[in-house]
Amino acid sequence: MRAAVLHGTAGSLLLTGLVAVPAGGAPAWPGQGGSAEARGTAVAAQRAAAAGIRFGTCAKVEHLPSNLQCGTVTVPLDYALPDGKRIRLTVSRVRATGKDPRNAKHKVPRQGALVYNPGGPGASGMYFPLIGFLPPWKRIGAAYDLVGYAPRGVDRSAPLSCRDPRRPPKAPTQSPAVPSEAYKKARIAEAKAYARGCARRSGPALRHYTSLNNARDLDVLRAALGERKLTFMGASYGTYFGSLYATLFPSHVRRMVFDSAVNPAPEKVWYQNNLDQSAAFEVRWADFRAWIARHDKVYELGRTPEEVRRSYEKARARLAVSPAGGKVGPAQLQGAFLQAGYYDDYWPQRALALSAYLKGDPKPLIQVAGPHPEAAAEQENGNAVYTAVECNDASWPTDWRTWDRDNTRLARVAPFETWDNVWMNLPCAYWSAPRQKPLDVRTLPGELPPTLILAAERDAATPYEGAKELQRRLWGSVLVTENGAGTHGIAGGPNKCVNGYLDAYLLEGRLPDRSAACAPHREPTAQASDDRARGHRGAKGPKTAKSAASARSTRSTGGAGASKNSARPGAARTVRQAS
Repeated sequence: MRAAVLHGTAGSLLLTGLVAVPAGGAPAWPGQGGSAEARGTAVAAQRAAAAGIRFGTCAKVEHLPSNLQCGTVTVPLDYALPDGKRIRLTVSRVRATGKDPRNAKHKVPRQGALVYNPGGPGASGMYFPLIGFLPPWKRIGAAYDLVGYAPRGVDRSAPLSCRDPRRPPKAPTQSPAVPSEAYKKARIAEAKAYARGCARRSGPALRHYTSLNNARDLDVLRAALGERKLTFMGASYGTYFGSLYATLFPSHVRRMVFDSAVNPAPEKVWYQNNLDQSAAFEVRWADFRAWIARHDKVYELGRTPEEVRRSYEKARARLAVSPAGGKVGPAQLQGAFLQAGYYDDYWPQRALALSAYLKGDPKPLIQVAGPHPEAAAEQENGNAVYTAVECNDASWPTDWRTWDRDNTRLARVAPFETWDNVWMNLPCAYWSAPRQKPLDVRTLPGELPPTLILAAERDAATPYEGAKELQRRLWGSVLVTENGAGTHGIAGGPNKCVNGYLDAYLLEGRLPDRSAACAPHREPTAQASDDRARGHRGAKGPKTAKSAASARSTRSTGGAGASKNSARPGAARTVRQAS
């Protein structure tokens, strides 16, 4: 933490270093140096550098442990009007420990603040600083203040909602792989109502919840932390606005890690990216079914992936007629299994729940797929921010016939997630706020320090092509691939090879040549009991989910849901226990 007020010439010089053009004279906002938003960002950053962040005890409403400190940073709602309405973003921090986990006698020099965003849009990073207490992160936590924050719209950072969170969708609900025309009409009406609710509840402010403003907020946060240059790690959607930051403010970057990268090509944002995601989830669903088939002696769901699929469809059909516990229908089942498409350590628990259900015991399935009423407000907040940002960021088809044509065609070969992805994004077809033109993410030689991109080759949430596209666009970036793996968010996870590259970069600034590859992490072990079920559910419950990703529930399911474009740090699930 730096002093709240700076006096005299020394203070003026420090403020200049925080907000003006860094050494070398390169413009901080290439191609936008004269825009009103660029000038507004500079004004806001200067104010934030002077004010700093007064860290102290976290508010009880945050439900954060005492070893975190919290504060706020003030940003303009509209960067073109920095003297207009302002909003506060909540920030959390754990100071660098300075303790070398390998040598207790060695004092580790502090390298500054490491700011993290888990993605979304709509996910909070407030729990992130606790990651430093876990073994894979202790070396990083020794050298860096670990900083998380809730982006604009999330939690207490000028929160958004598009409908009354006290009246969430009620489970159980359907999720037809081949929706009827009547079902489509009902979902279109729901999407229109949701879009109207967003506009009604937020008014003119709604247009300012964008990825570009998230990138500008990040620069104001950098200045408020007293950092002349930013060290940042973004996961999933966090890689997208991180890449916008790298394009807008390349000379403000110290080091950046992009974990599970969104494809930043303007023509992909966001409609095409969602089509690509639906196709990729079909591949990952096949991976999961193949794993279950290899462990047929444990689960008895089928000896081939096709037999496993038939077992799954049998459960869907049964739940459509008689929901488990009156709570879990086809949509809740699909939401729970979609989570397994993000993280393979969910595989044993999901397979066990399906197996038990088909043998007459619905309790494990109810436990993993049932609704969480206590999380309704958080889920609605995450959905609202996700919708606002993605709908504002770019143009979407406004004719339902385009959506119907593209997704009917895709669903013939990728039925697992295609239509649920449509319903998640369909409010963007009826959005009333102005749309932006996506920024062309790109840096020239010498503009940006070397950056690190991490990607799993079979990641479904952010398909691997996105990481390769980001590398092509950020000059000097290096891509580290976990071959044959599909976990979403691999930094600090079970792969020691990946973690070695992460540590070398963040701690020493070392990167391999152009690219590198790691063998996949070990597959999960099949389990014949539900001993781990309680731990898994707790990890994705309403508060622990904040450590990495806010829960995404398909709007009408009222069920388990899954993250959209957000990822946990690899070990984040046990953060609360570590604290």
